[in-house]
Order: sequence, then structure tokens, then C-alpha cells
Amino acid sequence: MSLVEVSALPVRRPKLADMVIDALRKRILTGEFSPGEKLPTESKLTVHYGVSRTVIREAIAALAADGLVQARQGAGVYVMVQASTAFASISGERSNKISVALNVLEVRMGIEIESAGLAAERRSTSQLAAIQECWNEFGRLLTQGTPTGKTDFAFHRTIAAATNNPFYLEVLDALGSRTIPCDVASPWGTESVLTHEYQVGLHEEHRLILTSIASRDADGAREAMREHLARSQDRYRARLLEQSHSSQDPL
Repeated sequence: MSLVEVSALPVRRPKLADMVIDALRKRILTGEFSPGEKLPTESKLTVHYGVSRTVIREAIAALAADGLVQARQGAGVYVMVQASTAFASISGERSNKISVALNVLEVRMGIEIESAGLAAERRSTSQLAAIQECWNEFGRLLTQGTPTGKTDFAFHRTIAAATNNPFYLEVLDALGSRTIPCDVASPWGTESVLTHEYQVGLHEEHRLILTSIASRDADGAREAMREHLARSQDRYRARLLEQSHSSQDPL
């Protein structure tokens, strides 16, 4: 399978996904969609909001990251009973965000390395297309200078879905907005600004994961995911060390 060039992607209006996210969030928080209720199907939402399936998937991924909805394999998307994730009690607002990021990355290492391998073995053609769609969208946002955090999460989420084991997906949804510590829009984000070069590196790391999954190379997918997450761990460990040294400096 050849990867689609980012430059060949059709351009849609910026912020369109954010508009859908805001609209659905409002309908959930005002009770129009009740806790435990199933959201309309993807097809119905595309018609209702007049957007593509890509936009709806991005919106659902963002709401799942915020703990508002949960996708259930083969059953649809449901409103969470509480507007928080199953991990909401872990790490309060006063926690050091970099320490939280390291803890989350440690959990992700234990889950996503294997999920990448299983996705390579089990993914369907449509699931592979969804993973590549997220990769393409990350590249499109990157060229526009638009935050990529939500699409970054969507990329990892579609890989978890491609395992065809719903518990991988549930764990990522439970971690929610803490999953991507470099998401500048996340309340758990550790960054206020991301360099273009850093995001280009992320996109390339994602490409290696995608290529292995496309080739059904399970071991290659595991190694590519391991390298991707390990690099993030190294980066945040270095930053935590810098913080420690800074706090010890005399006034």
C-alpha cells in the first residue's frame, strides 16, 4: 500500500471539527443526549452537520478524550454516565503535569506496543484506511500550523480500534486528554507551543507505525510504537530533571 501524499488531500474549512465538537458537547452537557444514551450514527451526524465522516470521527475522538462519550466496538458511541473518565480520580489538578505525562506514557507503553502488533495482524481494510486518514489529517494540520493534538489522539485510537479488542479502546478513552501530553489544547497538556520540527518528527514516527500495520508486520509495528513512545518518555524525563535542578538553584 502506498501512502497518500499530504499535499494531495482536499482542503476543508479550518475549525470545522471544532464547531461539531462544540455543538455535540453542548447537546451532551445540556442533557439533550442523556447519560448512557447512544449518539446518532456516524451517517446521521454527517447529514445533520453537513460535514464529512472524517470531521465526525475527529469530533467523536475529541469528545472521548474529554470523557464525554465512549465508543463500543460494534455497538456505537454512548454518552458517559459522568462527564469524566474512569481515571478521573488519578492525579489531581495540583499534580506536576510532566510527572503525570510520564505515568501515562508508562501505561501506554504497556498497552499500545501490543495494540500496534495486534492491529497489524487483525486490521481490516477499512480500519487501515481510518488509521491512514488520521495520519493524513495530522499532516494537513501541520502544513496549516494548526494544533495536531486531537488528531494525534485519533491516530492512536484508530490503531487501538483495529485490534478488534474493545478493551484497548476503552483504556485509551479512559486516559482521555492525558493520552497526548503535547496537546496544546488539553488541560493536561505540558506544552503551550510546539515547534514545527517536533511535530514533523511525530508525523514521521507515526508513518513508520502506519507502514508496518499496512504491511501486516506485527513485530515492526510493535518496534515502531515502542520507539515512538520511548522518545516521548526520554523527552519528559529530561524536562523533569531540568525542573528538579531549577528548583534546587539558590535564590
